[in-house]
Amino acid sequence: MQAYSASFARVYNLRWADFAKQVAPLILEYYESLPFGAANKRVLDLCCGTGQLAAYFLEKGYRVVGIDLSEHMLRYARENALAYIVSGQAKFIEGDVTDFKLDEHFDLVVSTFDALNHLEDEQALRRCFQCVFPLSEGLFIFDLNTRVGLSRWNNIQMEENEEAVVITRGIYSGQDDRAWTRITGFIRTGDELYERFEETAFNTVFELGRVKNALREAGWRKVHFAKLPNLKTPIAEPEKEGRVFIVASR
Repeated sequence: MQAYSASFARVYNLRWADFAKQVAPLILEYYESLPFGAANKRVLDLCCGTGQLAAYFLEKGYRVVGIDLSEHMLRYARENALAYIVSGQAKFIEGDVTDFKLDEHFDLVVSTFDALNHLEDEQALRRCFQCVFPLSEGLFIFDLNTRVGLSRWNNIQMEENEEAVVITRGIYSGQDDRAWTRITGFIRTGDELYERFEETAFNTVFELGRVKNALREAGWRKVHFAKLPNLKTPIAEPEKEGRVFIVASR
């Protein structure tokens, strides 16, 4: 799986936290609508990044453990949730989501912003599921970019403000199982100083039918695909969507 540099982590914390902030209330609403949801408040956040989704659940009284491969991302996650770490309500761990063990169990496991697309292949995704299942006592919810969604990556975008200039170039042929994004730019380090950064990230295309089978083989009995804001309602043709949420339960 991919880890990220200190400069990129800072840009991510500044520029790309909105997705987690948008989806967290919808995931929470769905989870607490279930019979066991409101009474069970232990969350595992896979590929937690800079911790914005974790922060939302912490504010709602949940116990949250976050795991991420990037020490730089985790530094911001810990800063963003410092008071909860001090109180013992939160913990952030550096680790690989395809190979980890924890000593506690969780009622809700989440992974957002197509984080699991960053796994290198289906075997890595299966290893992730096999690590998660023994820790899960309720729901596992995550989202994936589909082939349709990744086909929209073929463009160049530029964002600029006082803190950073970010240029994003996406490349996906539509023929193979990997899309690439090259992210370059400058981030402010002082009154008149900027530091250049560059990252190349990939998304793996996963066939959704095989994802569903892999979850069932790992142990989850019920699996459905959904779109936000309605995580309750299964969609019949998930491959036609750009992004789907996968909801798995024991």
